[in-house]
Parts: sequence; C-alpha cells; structure tokens
Amino acid sequence: MTEPLRLGIIGLGAISPYYLTAAERLPTWEPTAVCDARTETLEGFTGPAARFRDHRTLLAEARPDALVVAVPNDVHLPVCRDALRAGVPVCVEKPLALTAAEGRVLADLAHRRGVPLMTAFHRRYNTAVRELARRVAGREIRAVRVRYLERIEEHLGGEDWYLDPARCGGGCLADNGPNALDVVRLLLGDLTVTGCAIERDAYGVDRRAEIRLRGRTGATAEVELDWSYPGELKDIAVELADGEVLGADMLAGHTAFKGSLWHEYEGILGEFAGIVSASGGPAGPGAHGGLQAVELVEAAYGCARPAAGAGR
Repeated sequence: MTEPLRLGIIGLGAISPYYLTAAERLPTWEPTAVCDARTETLEGFTGPAARFRDHRTLLAEARPDALVVAVPNDVHLPVCRDALRAGVPVCVEKPLALTAAEGRVLADLAHRRGVPLMTAFHRRYNTAVRELARRVAGREIRAVRVRYLERIEEHLGGEDWYLDPARCGGGCLADNGPNALDVVRLLLGDLTVTGCAIERDAYGVDRRAEIRLRGRTGATAEVELDWSYPGELKDIAVELADGEVLGADMLAGHTAFKGSLWHEYEGILGEFAGIVSASGGPAGPGAHGGLQAVELVEAAYGCARPAAGAGR
C-alpha cells in the first residue's frame, strides 16, 4: 500500500480547519507539520502534527512532500517562493499572489524548477458547479452571470486582514473576485475584461463590484460581487445559444454556515494529491490559472469606474 503524502500547512487561520479535516479524511494525505507566526494560535493547535513558528524551519526540519499555504495574501509571495525553491509542491489559497507581477515571479519559478504550483479555487469543486459544467459541456454558451454576495464581517473568522487593502490586495474584487472569475473561466475558458464598476466605502475599500467580460468565442459574462449583502447568495446562471437557461446554487444542500466548504476542500486536496504524485506533474502557473485570475482582477481594477451611488 502506498504511504500517504506528508503535508505541511502554513497558516492556522479561518481556512485551515477545512484543509486539516480534508487531509484527515483522505488516505492520500498525512498532516505532519503546521506553522503559524502567532504564538497563541500555535499553542491552541491540538493535532498530532509538529508545530513551527517559521515556515523556513518547517521546510528544513519536517521536509513535507507538499505544502498548503493559507496565510494572508500579502505573504503568499515569500512563503510560496521559499517552498518552490526547496522543491516542495505548493497548493496556495487564492489569490496566487497580491499582484500579477508577484504571481509571475512564482509562476516563472515553478516553471524553471519543475515544481507543481496549484491555486485553490474551491468553488470549482462544488457539487452544483460541477454538475452545471457537465450539463453545458459541448454546448454553445451565449452568456454567464455569477453572483457572489455576502456580508464580509460574518466571514472573517477573526482574520481582520481581509479588511486591510494593503494586505488583501483590495476589497471584494481582490478577495471574492478570483473565485467568481474562476467559475466563469471554468465555463468559458480564457477571458478579457471589458468593463468594471466599483462602489467603495468611506475607507476606500471596494464593497461592491460588477465586472463585465468576454470569452474567446464571443460569449459574454457578468460577475456581481457584494461585501455588504444581508446574508449570503452565491449562484450561476448560464444562457445557452438555443435560449435555454441553466443555473447552479453553490450553497444548495448545505444548511450550515460555510457548510459547502467541507466537500470543496476535499476536492482540492484530492486533486492536489494527484498532481504531487504524478511524474512530471503540472508546474508553471499552476492548476486552473492562478496567475490568470490575478491578472483579471488587476485588469478590472484598472478599468473600473465608480458605480452609481458609490460612497453612499
């Protein structure tokens, strides 16, 4: 029987429980080391994995077969860069990096070293999303609409850095944008941003955004993001060329708060195990276009105009 892959997890914040639980459920993984710079967080970890305060020490001493990077966005670059230089495959939380320039540094390094670099777009593994992708496969799509609406303060999990544009990379567009845009990419392939409208709060944080896009075949897409929505709504509508409209509710069947994430993160680590185990697995920009998602976000910010009613 093949020995499980030794997994290191950098960052014990709000997302880490989903990775840890998925790794414990999947026989392909064994969580052997965790790392967090916060002493109190590390002391509160009760699992059997070895604990480290510095990711470089973890890489040198624990020698994991692969690494999950779930730290704030502004430190994705140094942590991923150190892991790739050490020859350790990386699965990093979206976005790949804070900026497209940083993302290109990581993509180029992964390509030169031949080390797998995967960006974790968890909605791609959502049951409803996968079923919708199956139903539209091979059919001509006219338009796609993705709505990703939530009240961000209910989703922080104690991670206040999300509200700091210098650490997050922006607001709702930087944080929720990559997941929503990746869903569109799943359905339409490569995309071009054709327009964007943004509404910011008094602190300059984008709380609402509408991004317009076009696919290579001429299909159009619209992504609606909202950090001030009273509740949570995350869905997709696909209009086919024959007029049929198909949809997917990403939260359907998951009544618990953030309940859909459990199966989505199992999907992430299941695919990551295959990438790590495969001889000559994918390198470069990583699975599912982590770099392209950052570039799309940057393009949307670059062409954004104030939304109607912005600043209210």
